[in-house]
Amino acid sequence: MSNNKLLSALCYFSIFFSPLLLPAIVFFVTDDHDVKGHAKRSLISHLIPVVLLIAGFVLFSFSMISYESRMHTMLTGQFDFWGLAPFLFMLIYGLLFLIVVIWNVYHGVKVLK
Repeated sequence: MSNNKLLSALCYFSIFFSPLLLPAIVFFVTDDHDVKGHAKRSLISHLIPVVLLIAGFVLFSFSMISYESRMHTMLTGQFDFWGLAPFLFMLIYGLLFLIVVIWNVYHGVKVLK
């Protein structure tokens, strides 16, 4: 097994111990084209949950801002999307994070073979 394959696989497996950091370091330090490509792909896949988490914080802030109006709609019996949005976000985020972890493990094992 070559060092390039091991380094490429570590970029994918770093989702468990140092997401974003290891692939970024490998991307800027290595000269090998294949390793750089794997580092870039793993870095992008590690960024997806971070971007979604930032969007979730924005969503939570909007749900807290509209708290008074939510209380009014709860009393009148109307459907309130903002009250349900944080729970939907947590469900979608959990599923997406699981998909990203599985994708990284699959590609890490694929590189090692």
